[in-house]
Amino acid sequence: MRIIVAPDSFKGSVSAVGTANAMEKGIKAVFPDAQVIKVPIADGGEGTVEALVTATKGQIIYQTVVGPLGDQVEACWGILGDGETAVIEMASASGLPLVPMDKKDPRITTTYGTGELIKAALDRGLRKIIIGIGGSATNDGGCGMAQALGGSFQNAARQELSHGGGALAQLDYVDLSNLDVRLVETTIMVACDVDNPLCGPKGATAVYGPQKGATPEMVIELDAALKNFASKVQEVTGKDVAECPGAGAAGGLGAGLLFFTNAKLRPGVEIVLTTTGFESLVETAQLVITGEGRTDFQTAFGKAPVGVAKLAKKYNVPTVCIAGGLGQGHEDVLQHGIDGLMSTVPGPMSLEECIEYGAELIEKGTKRLCHIVKVGMEMERVNHSL
Repeated sequence: MRIIVAPDSFKGSVSAVGTANAMEKGIKAVFPDAQVIKVPIADGGEGTVEALVTATKGQIIYQTVVGPLGDQVEACWGILGDGETAVIEMASASGLPLVPMDKKDPRITTTYGTGELIKAALDRGLRKIIIGIGGSATNDGGCGMAQALGGSFQNAARQELSHGGGALAQLDYVDLSNLDVRLVETTIMVACDVDNPLCGPKGATAVYGPQKGATPEMVIELDAALKNFASKVQEVTGKDVAECPGAGAAGGLGAGLLFFTNAKLRPGVEIVLTTTGFESLVETAQLVITGEGRTDFQTAFGKAPVGVAKLAKKYNVPTVCIAGGLGQGHEDVLQHGIDGLMSTVPGPMSLEECIEYGAELIEKGTKRLCHIVKVGMEMERVNHSL
């Protein structure tokens, strides 16, 4: 039996790689001779670097960069097994988990560190870059990123703007004459799983600003600042990207990458599945097991497990999703390629217990699933003998 395990991370508990390992143990407990192919996946957020580096046998590099609050943080990025492609998680340098709860303020957070990671990849001679932009703490339109790469953004007095989305309200001059020329020859794929425009009621600030600490008053202020930023940058670049689907991703970093590089935005799970060669693996599989921390109505809108299931369905390979929790609307995924669902939680447990014992619960949940699969196999054998 050939089984592919292709889970996302159980965020806050077990990484995608750790989840895949736990699933393999559960399978082997029931089917010791099964061939288990592990393809940990991600959708552009947490775990993207680890998933792609692991799948391609690449390397992870650690680097100190400017964090979202302007202090120094240790971030990581990766070089894929081809030795030619870099993979970056903006969340590693500019992510919300790097900001303490009492210091959340998207008026001051910056993507500067993400720009430093891009520069590091360029310095290594890499001209193919995958950037996952989920989990940001920022609302600066990618201005900080561009500053790290040589762009200059000045107020009316020709002073360089300070970090953060709030400063964009003062933007009068955009100077890209020193923007890193290597960007022109670099192919950048952006893993982006939202289609929000840059501004307005469905834009970066209105939709995602509150979770980054924006009050209703800040939302109005920051949205206006992004509009000013987009207008000034469009004058210089000639690019009109504010209404592009995904421009509002990561506090407008989606727009920034479109403005300042030749980036293309694509669904994160598509990039990951293509890079890992998942389709060529699934052709000869008998079963696919995917998973995530919580499966609900949002999963059906293109999250990682559904992306996996759709490719598996192309080859008529059944897919089961194992989740830490089944939320409202989880049945919706059954209309999008997933054939069965199972929770890792065997009985009443606190969230803290689920997180602490995540790997063990995933292993045991997979084991329970495989026992059910074994019953199905036995039923088919009996039916064939009648």
